[in-house]
Amino acid sequence: MQLYNTLLHNIAIMTHQHNREICAADASPSATPLATATHTPGEPLDSGTAATAVQARVTRVAVSVFFLLHGLCFASWASRIPTFQSALQLSESALGTILFALPMGFFISLPFSGWLIARLSSRRVVLLSSTGYALSLLGIGFSNTGIQIFAALLIFGFFANMLNISMNTQAVAVERIYGKRLLATFHGLWSLAGFASAALGTWMIGLELSPRIHFTFIALVFVPGIILAGRHLIKHDEQPKEKLPLLAMPDKALLGLGLIAFCSMMVEGGMFDWSGVYMSKVVHADKAQAALGYTLFMIAMAAMRFAADSITVRFGLKRTLQGSGMLAATGLLLAVAAPQYTPAILGLILVGMGVSSVVPMVYSAAGRSRTLSAGTAITAVSSLGFMGFLIGPPAIGYLAAAVTLRGSFIGLAVMALCVVILASVQRFGK
Repeated sequence: MQLYNTLLHNIAIMTHQHNREICAADASPSATPLATATHTPGEPLDSGTAATAVQARVTRVAVSVFFLLHGLCFASWASRIPTFQSALQLSESALGTILFALPMGFFISLPFSGWLIARLSSRRVVLLSSTGYALSLLGIGFSNTGIQIFAALLIFGFFANMLNISMNTQAVAVERIYGKRLLATFHGLWSLAGFASAALGTWMIGLELSPRIHFTFIALVFVPGIILAGRHLIKHDEQPKEKLPLLAMPDKALLGLGLIAFCSMMVEGGMFDWSGVYMSKVVHADKAQAALGYTLFMIAMAAMRFAADSITVRFGLKRTLQGSGMLAATGLLLAVAAPQYTPAILGLILVGMGVSSVVPMVYSAAGRSRTLSAGTAITAVSSLGFMGFLIGPPAIGYLAAAVTLRGSFIGLAVMALCVVILASVQRFGK
C-alpha cells in the first residue's frame, strides 16, 4: 500500500512542472485554480477544498487507472471472440445472438447508473462496477455453453457501461480541478489499453492459453487498481440539491448533445464493423491490407484523442466539433469517390480522427450541466449516443443491400455532416 502511494506521488512530482505550465497556458479565466494547501487522499478536490497540484495529479492518475482497466478488460473479451466461436462451434447467426447480450447489458444499466451515482457517489459506483466488471469477465472465461456465455456477457455489458459512466463522472470532476478539458486524454488512455490488451490476447492465443487463464490474469490485474487507486478517487460529486429521478429526461441542451453523440457513434459503430468489409469488397484489398486499414483507423482515433483537449481549448468546443464532423465526412466521401487503396486508407485515417473525440467532448459538456448531476447528465447523453452505436452497423447492412456498400458509406457521411449542423446550432456553456 505504502509503495503504491509513494509511486503515485513520485509520478506526480515528476510531471508537476509540466502540468503547471499547461494549466497556465490552457486554463480559462473562470476555471477553478489548483490550491496550494495540503489535502487528505480521497477527499473532494473542488473549489471548496484546498489541494496541491501534486495531489491533484495523484487523483488524475487514479482516475486514469480505471480508464486503462476498462480498456484492458473490454479488449480482452473482444480478442477471444473467435476462440469461443471455434470452441463451441457456433454459426454466424448463433454468435450474433450471443453478442447481442452485450448491448442488452449496456441498456439495462442505463436507468440505474446515473441514479446510483447520484445517491452513492461516482467513486463508490466505480469501485462496485469495476469489481463486477472483472468478475463478469471471469464468468465469461469459465462458461462452457452458449447460454452461459450469453448470461455472463449480459452482466459484463451491465457493469461495463456502469463503469464507463461513473469513471467519466470522475473525469469531469478532475477537469474541474485542473480548470481545463482532459476527457479526451482519458479516452485516449482507454484506446491505448485496448491496443495493449489486443496484443496480449494475440500472444496468449499463440501460446494456446485458454480464455479461462487469460481472463483470470486480467481479473487479477484489477485487484491492485481497485484497492489502491480507488483510495485516491474523488469521494463527493457536485450535485443539484433537488431529489433526482431514477431516469431523468434530458433538457434541450442535453438533448442536443445526445443527438451529436448519436450521429457520431453511428459513424463510429459503422466503421468498427464495416471498414474491413469495405476494404475487402469495394477496394479489393487482401486480408493484410484490409486489416492495416482498420488498424490505421484505430491509431488515428487514439492519437487524436490525446490532441483533442488542447485543440478544444484553442478553438472552442463548437468549432472543434464542427471540424471533427467535417473530417469524418471528408474521409468517408474520399473513400467512396476514390475506392483505391491509398485514397481509401487516407479516408479511414480522416474518419478515425473525426470521430475520435466527439463523444468525450460531449460527455465533458454534459458533465457541466446546471440542471442535472454530472452522472445523471452523462447517462442521459450516453443513452442517445449508444443507440447510434447500435443502429449504425445494421443500418449499413440494410443500405448496402439496397444501394451497394459504397452507397451506404454516403449515408455515414450524411451522419457526420449532421454532427457539423447540430454543433452549429447547439449553444454551449463556458
